[in-house]
Amino acid sequence: MSKEFFEAVRMLEAEKGIPKESIYENISQAVISSIKKEYNGKDIVFCEINEEKQKIKVFVRKNVVEVIEDPDTDLTLEQAQQIRKSAKVGKTIDIPIKTKELGRIIAQKAKHSIRQGLRDAERGKAYKEFKSKTQELVSAKVDRIDPETGNATLYIGKTMTMLPKAEQVPGEVLVEGTQTKVFIVDVKETTKGPKIMVSRTHPGLVRRLFEQEVPEIYDGTIEIKSVSREAGSRSKIAVYTKDEDVDPVGACIGPRGQRVSNIVDALGGEKIDIINYSEDAVDFVSASLAPSDVISVTVLDEEEKTCRAIVPDDQLSLAIGNKGQNVRLAVRLTGWNIDIKPESEANAE
Repeated sequence: MSKEFFEAVRMLEAEKGIPKESIYENISQAVISSIKKEYNGKDIVFCEINEEKQKIKVFVRKNVVEVIEDPDTDLTLEQAQQIRKSAKVGKTIDIPIKTKELGRIIAQKAKHSIRQGLRDAERGKAYKEFKSKTQELVSAKVDRIDPETGNATLYIGKTMTMLPKAEQVPGEVLVEGTQTKVFIVDVKETTKGPKIMVSRTHPGLVRRLFEQEVPEIYDGTIEIKSVSREAGSRSKIAVYTKDEDVDPVGACIGPRGQRVSNIVDALGGEKIDIINYSEDAVDFVSASLAPSDVISVTVLDEEEKTCRAIVPDDQLSLAIGNKGQNVRLAVRLTGWNIDIKPESEANAE
């Protein structure tokens, strides 16, 4: 086998990340499989690839016996000594295979192995790349919208993925050929390449948009404590900072509301409530019910995390929200079960 072959394998390992040991092993197994057919499939064929000596040795290992029981696996002492004079009964002898077909078989199997190795390497490279982007926000090109299911075919770079209708923002219209931001929820390795699960409805998308838009979040001055979302309608985000000179809510809103406005535009007009996080449950729950006013919050059961919020009578519907949305988002944001009562009912009780 020419030294050019071994040099090509080394180059593939360096440039494409295909382990040379993998290529040699695949070629070896493929050659053995091809030649074994001539010996009725018996495990007596061996292939050794020596990179240091730049040689490929293919041979059949047979038993030296007094009486042949299986012509595929046995040789008489006389036959064996014609190949190696030192052969003895009870030992084995390696018989090199040197046929015109061998070079063709090796070349063919090497080509197949390298092609397979390239495909595996590309899949592995793509998987590692996207696995490192799990829970991140990426830009994707909308390639096609299925008219029946509404599922969107997207391309992230050269990799195709699917954005299911259920993961699209309700009411949002994706346009073929345009770019959109998607959140990578998870990546799984398959034989056909990485399977990338993306979403436009995940709360993580809101979190990443704020990180991109607000420098104080990106550099760690402000921390996003929690996010709750009903995609296409409303999100709530709780922010916190240890720096007394920084207003976390004001920083997220930005000068003239520009920062939050950019995020709202990116989400297609979705409303966003930004609130101050507090380790004090009463303060946190009270803030979470924005934009409504809250008169008081009473903890009913700390272990069960249940509390009661009292709001002005004219703020009740605002606190509960349309079809209960505001309180539902507040519950998810805080982790507390919130019972809302109007002031007049609380006074009567």
